[in-house]
Order: sequence, then C-alpha cells, then structure tokens
Amino acid sequence: MKVLIVYAHPEPRSLNGALKDLAVTTLEGAGHEVRVSDLYAMRWKSHLDAEDFGASAGPDRLSVVKDSGRAFTEGTQSADIAAEQAKLMWADTIVFQFPLWWYTMPAILKGWVDRVFSYRFAYGVGVHDETHYGDRFGEGTLAGKRAMLSLTIGGMEPHYSDRGINGPIDDLLFPIHHGILYYPGLTVLPPFTVFGSEWMDDDAFGPIRAQWVERLLKLEATDPIPFRRQNFGDYEIPSLRLRPGLERPGAKGFELHAE
Repeated sequence: MKVLIVYAHPEPRSLNGALKDLAVTTLEGAGHEVRVSDLYAMRWKSHLDAEDFGASAGPDRLSVVKDSGRAFTEGTQSADIAAEQAKLMWADTIVFQFPLWWYTMPAILKGWVDRVFSYRFAYGVGVHDETHYGDRFGEGTLAGKRAMLSLTIGGMEPHYSDRGINGPIDDLLFPIHHGILYYPGLTVLPPFTVFGSEWMDDDAFGPIRAQWVERLLKLEATDPIPFRRQNFGDYEIPSLRLRPGLERPGAKGFELHAE
C-alpha cells in the first residue's frame, strides 16, 4: 500500500504530531510505503491566486476555474501544486491528519484543497450529457483510491452526538467526506476521531494509541462509507435529486446520500 499523509498542525509535539508519527512508523513497519506532506513545515501557501497558474493566468481578469484548468492542462501550475498532485496520483490511500478548528479543517489544509484540487484535475472532468453529469461523486481522477480523516476534537463526544449542541460529528464532516473527498472519486473510509483532545494526557493516550494502530493495520480491509454514486441511477439527471423510494427508513438530510 502507498500511503500519503497530509498533516496540518503547527506544533510537531502536539497530539496530531504524535498520531502522524505513529501512523508513519506503524505503516512502514507493516511494509507499506509512506510519504508525508507536512503543510506547516513546508510553509504551504494557503491562498489561491494568479501566481498559481503561471503563464496560463488570464491577463485581464482572473478566472479561478478556467485559469486553473488551463494551467493544469498546459503544465504551467506552480511547482508546489504539481508536486502534491503527483503525490495523490502515486498514493492509493490518503490520510488527512488535523485538528477540528471552528467545525472544520485548519485554513492551511483548506488552502491545500483549494489549490491542489484544481479544475481538470479534481473537478470538471468527464462528459456532461442527458444521462451522465460529469465524472464525480464516485467517479473521477481519484477513483479507486481510499481516503480517511484522522482528527482531534477539543470537545467531548456527547457534544457531537445526535442531541449534542454541536450536532452529529458525521454531519459536520459530511462537507469534507462527500463534498471534498468523494466528489473527485475517492472512496471514503469512516474517520478516526479523538474527542477531548484538550484534556489528553499520557495515560489517556495509551488506549488511543492502540486504537489508532489497529485502524491503520486494517486500512485495506475497512468498509467505506457507502455513499451513492451520481451516475448510476440513484439520482435524476440533470436535477441530481435522489429518486423517490431509495432512502433507508427514517433517513433524512445527509443520510439520504448513503445507501
């Protein structure tokens, strides 16, 4: 297995840093190849602008979609973007390690997505016609590869439950799981979540460490989140609304989009 770890935390000695390091040693110890994109150590540029597109940037008015697509196809993207895209194509499994900040990923990681998941690479691929609305949501450039979030959460687990004040963690992660990872074709595995990270000490980390090692060693056998594919009959085209009668009993909201 070829594993890319995209790591986003500014402190190497943090809980996230420990989980990243443990992932590297565990996976390499099991015979897998591992590469790490340590975004803070790389001083990753988190904002997208015309410099990302080189000579393909529009001379008068920046069009992020058109200019990024042209830069990708013409090979004029900045070198850091091209390097991360190459890592994604090399890997068959991608692990994202980060803390949940303000209900989502850190800005530096979102900036990685904004810049690396460019038009014609991660979206805007495939045929659009009466029966096929582009290669996305189960199809696309990254189809056949697996992805998993490993994240730390400061609050306690009940805070992120069905009646918790923050809402269910699966709902909070849906935009990342479905909208960022599944959209370009990645098969999405259930996340590894560490709650109460603000109060984590060495004694509490022991069980977390064992659970993380177990998850890592079972990556290849882990069942994915069963998201529905876009172009295989579950959705009406072009409205992209789920066909009536396909939902599980009692399912609503985001739950409708998993079988």
